[in-house]
Amino acid sequence: MTENIDAKDLKLLELLQNNSKLTSSQISKKTGLPITTVHNRIKKLEKNRVIKKYSLELNKNKLGLNITAYIFASIDYPPEAKDSKKKFSQEDIARKIRFLTEVDSVSIVTGETDIIIKLSTKNIDSLNEFIIRKLRNIDGIDKTRTAVILKEY
Repeated sequence: MTENIDAKDLKLLELLQNNSKLTSSQISKKTGLPITTVHNRIKKLEKNRVIKKYSLELNKNKLGLNITAYIFASIDYPPEAKDSKKKFSQEDIARKIRFLTEVDSVSIVTGETDIIIKLSTKNIDSLNEFIIRKLRNIDGIDKTRTAVILKEY
């Protein structure tokens, strides 16, 4: 797939990553490419799933979500017993976590931890509630470590 992406496509992607609201006309002016070329290249990138979706970045503070944190979660896998009714996978747990309203993203990772969760909450009390009442009540979650983000760039 990468052999079909050239420098012009990379420039389009860079512009769209910085501002996905740019119109084909605006991109055309910035790149010197004709509007129809810009439009067709973007459609090709979407069709080939190079561009998977367009999204927006929220100002969480304006929404009253003043605490952003990473939670590093370890999974406690049940012993391989024939009569064990608690069977789950990392993916099952990650999917459950992703549907919790505070969660921004969930990643399955390698290393000392199994899952990294990024979330936004109103305050430290709501972060505490999330960890104790929601996260630790998901079957398979063992240990958690939390890092509150002081500043993002």
